Amino acid sequence: MKHKFTWTVLALLTSTVLFSFIKAPISWKSKFLDLNKDGTITYHPDEQGNIIPDFSLVGYHHGLIPIPKLKIFKTLKPINGDAGTMIQQAIDELSALPADKNGHRGTILLTKGTYPIAGTIHIKSDGIVLKGEGNTANGTKLIATGKGSRSLLQIMGTGQVTEIPRTRVNITDQYLPTGAKSFKVNDAKGFKMGDKIILFRPGSSNWIKDIQMDQIISRQGTKQWQAEDYNLSYEREITKIIGNTVFIDNPVVMAIDQKYSTGAIYKYSYKGRLKEVGVENILFESEYANDIDEDHGNIAIDFDHIENGWATNITARFFIYAAVSLNTGAKNITVKDSKCLDAKSIITGGRRYSFNNNGQQNLFMNLETTEGRHDYVTGAKTAGPNVFYNCKSRNTHADIGPHHRWATGTLYDNIDTDGQINVQDRGNWGSGHGWAGVTQVIWNCKVESAAIQNPWASGKNYAIGLKGKKVSGRLPGKPDGEWEAQDQQNLQPPSLFLAQLKAAHLKVTN
Repeated sequence: MKHKFTWTVLALLTSTVLFSFIKAPISWKSKFLDLNKDGTITYHPDEQGNIIPDFSLVGYHHGLIPIPKLKIFKTLKPINGDAGTMIQQAIDELSALPADKNGHRGTILLTKGTYPIAGTIHIKSDGIVLKGEGNTANGTKLIATGKGSRSLLQIMGTGQVTEIPRTRVNITDQYLPTGAKSFKVNDAKGFKMGDKIILFRPGSSNWIKDIQMDQIISRQGTKQWQAEDYNLSYEREITKIIGNTVFIDNPVVMAIDQKYSTGAIYKYSYKGRLKEVGVENILFESEYANDIDEDHGNIAIDFDHIENGWATNITARFFIYAAVSLNTGAKNITVKDSKCLDAKSIITGGRRYSFNNNGQQNLFMNLETTEGRHDYVTGAKTAGPNVFYNCKSRNTHADIGPHHRWATGTLYDNIDTDGQINVQDRGNWGSGHGWAGVTQVIWNCKVESAAIQNPWASGKNYAIGLKGKKVSGRLPGKPDGEWEAQDQQNLQPPSLFLAQLKAAHLKVTN
């Protein structure tokens, strides 16, 4: 009997091992890169030298230092009636104090409870953190009360990118490929390591012609693309100079081809731009009259003209437009561990952009949405790199991805949606959106369906390890994107962003 039991157990173990072996998914890697044993990455260029770019240096201080914990300046408690004036006074008091050597002033702590706010709270100074004691109904709740479409919290500096005169020099490479972190200029002697520069790629009529954006089928309000509207500016920092070769921190995310235009670099200033501002552990809500009400809170947290900021552990409910919206002047912002739930508005254009990004080098990670339209989305001419990583959407009413007009350099990594991710020619939607983007990398995502297409010129879009239905998109006859191993499980590395982040930290520590 003992022998029989032993053999039975052995047989079960053997069959289990064999079954596991048979069922275990076979891992595979992308043809576009190799993950080396030491954690570094080798990229495989195409015939023109283009590679998938490095997306690792995004978010707060490029992800190289942790989000700080600032000392508490003042603790506030709920009061009867409108709490907006009380919160604004505390912010203004803190703003009047000098910042420390890191640009930090302190934290305003909002204890648990409900804070009705009739207007908009403004942060206009560096180094201020607004922090609650939890982003649930039992935590700290800020409510946009009454009527009026508005941002509940607006974090906004002033100014714009301003070219420093007599610093512009031309790039001399005939073709500067996507992914490059160095290039030659005609004279580098006016630059040094640490300089902040604009990598400038002018628009041109022959480029617009080649991508057929002068041939958008017209309807009322459709605008054909014009060259002067597509001058693309990328904020970068010089890391090294050897002779007339300039090395930069973040990569080229759209090839610069002398066939179309001569690229350039120049130094810039951005006076009035904020830094070191954060929002943490708060539930934002908007009052509303009904499910299609549009006269109430529009955006929970609205960032612009700010560098190195964050929004973490926040939840937004019932807003028209977004939980967090980053405008074009928002750079190196981290938005993580947050939710945008149950938007209240008409379901149509200009609404429900749950986590919206028009800025540069921003990181959105560990996010959830319900009832959105464009849940993880970029706008017109959004300049990368930017990353959406490990984000989930349910009951979505439109698509995730670049929304219109040539966003460049976005990674969508491990997005799980019951709707669509699309990178396509949107044609005459809106006022003539046309090609939504280039160098859009869709990595290990799960979707209901996806249309990932390549523009006629100037780059590629990638669907690597996508699980879901491939569709033709809005307009027939567009070139396929770079599809690889659709519906195949066990892509290695599972996350491109995490692999690139590890490789970047190895480079820094070595």
